[in-house]
Amino acid sequence: MPSSTLPIEPLTAEAFRPFGDVIEASDSARHFSINDGFAERYHDLAQIDVGSLGGRAILSIFKALPRSLPMQLVLLERHPLGSQAFMPLSALPYLVVVAEAGPVPQLSAIRCFRAAPGQGVNYARGTWHHPLIALHQASDFLAVDRGGAPGDANCDEHPLGDTPIWIE
Repeated sequence: MPSSTLPIEPLTAEAFRPFGDVIEASDSARHFSINDGFAERYHDLAQIDVGSLGGRAILSIFKALPRSLPMQLVLLERHPLGSQAFMPLSALPYLVVVAEAGPVPQLSAIRCFRAAPGQGVNYARGTWHHPLIALHQASDFLAVDRGGAPGDANCDEHPLGDTPIWIE
């Protein structure tokens, strides 16, 4: 099959809406002063969805090694039992590759976004996505996702096989 190259788009809340939430302290978010005016709370930034089958929210740190471009995508994954949020702990850009939820990813509709420093993402339940793509150096991400009973099948992988897709 012929290969294809994904364009890299800027990450915006509107463009990312079919896949989940953009997490950022922007003027478009509901925010208000707290702690006697010494802090600003950016409130309810993502729809955390982890309760199915007795799931609970867990907080983790993922350490992602940098990847070089061009890069061939080899698989996408999804979490059918809950959302998965990532917030970078460093002020570095990274890439987000997604396809809408469904039984299999629609390869013709895969999108790639460049997250600016300070932007996080919350993948909606079932959204197909590529594992973290750090760019310039190893990067840490705070992750909020679903913890459940041992054996819960909450990660499906879909190899891209004979359809080379590249990010340049």
